[in-house]
Amino acid sequence: MTPRAPLRPLAIFGIPMAIGLVTTVGLIAALLDDGVVDAVSWVALSVPVLTAVWSWRKRKR
Repeated sequence: MTPRAPLRPLAIFGIPMAIGLVTTVGLIAALLDDGVVDAVSWVALSVPVLTAVWSWRKRKR
């Protein structure tokens, strides 16, 4: 058996960093203004929830 090549840090932490960035944008947008910015914050803050639901449904049982 040959050893596998190590994964790059971006391959491991890329998606969690993107989710964290989108969540941060959503939290900041929720603090700033009303109206369209509230819609942006709702969409951004739903990303972690939808990601968790998607991964829960996708896993093998």
